[in-house]
Amino acid sequence: MGFHIGFKDVIDIFLVALLLYQTFRLLKKTGAVNIFIGILAFIICWFLVTYVFKMELLGGILDRIVNVGAFALIVIFQDEIRRFFSRIGSRRTGSIFHTFKRFFVSGSNNDKEKTDYDLVQIVLACRNLAKTATGGLIVLTRNNNLEFYTHSGEQINSMINSRLIENIFFKNSPLHDGALIISDRKLKAAACILPVSKNQSIPKRMGLRHRAALGITENSDSIAIVISEETGHISWAINGQLTVNVKPEQLEHFLSEVMVM
Repeated sequence: MGFHIGFKDVIDIFLVALLLYQTFRLLKKTGAVNIFIGILAFIICWFLVTYVFKMELLGGILDRIVNVGAFALIVIFQDEIRRFFSRIGSRRTGSIFHTFKRFFVSGSNNDKEKTDYDLVQIVLACRNLAKTATGGLIVLTRNNNLEFYTHSGEQINSMINSRLIENIFFKNSPLHDGALIISDRKLKAAACILPVSKNQSIPKRMGLRHRAALGITENSDSIAIVISEETGHISWAINGQLTVNVKPEQLEHFLSEVMVM
């Protein structure tokens, strides 16, 4: 009996490989990749025992484990599963939104001028905070709604102004501890509580601000800007990736490319 592989089988293998690769990339960012490799090794072992060597006793035991394993995986990887579907939804709705905006929304030049002005105000505040080594954490929303996190802080709902941002993160200010969330061209809320990344590969020298920046960008498509209180260095985080020790000019160029406020 011959073994035939058709075009549909090739597509099937390609999609499974793509799914495994994307799962590996997602878990690598969270530090759970070792668990993923362990589960993959167990599945390969189960397949060999059950379908290749046909060991009935051991295969039966592994079958029972596999049957309840799906529920265990949901419990173990609940954060990663939620983040995975959130990424899919944000990319699809974001691309559709920007396509319609490009073709149907008028006054784009005026909007671009306002966006550029707001970005300059944010970069100016970051530069001044870095000069005085004043710690700060600023989150800029894109497609995902961070209303849940804005409610954890003090509501501001003010126009974007560099001096106001500096005053919020002033060391004696009651609002300096926490994140400032910017959305819809407004300073929405300050002293907001963000999820902290569980990525074990983060250097120990980085504090809670950097971990919170990674955490919010792992759970949403937002951009987080961190000003270190120890060194005064500026960093940004996007998609769970951190870029450290950047200049204000680099930050402005980066924001102008990826940010649509």
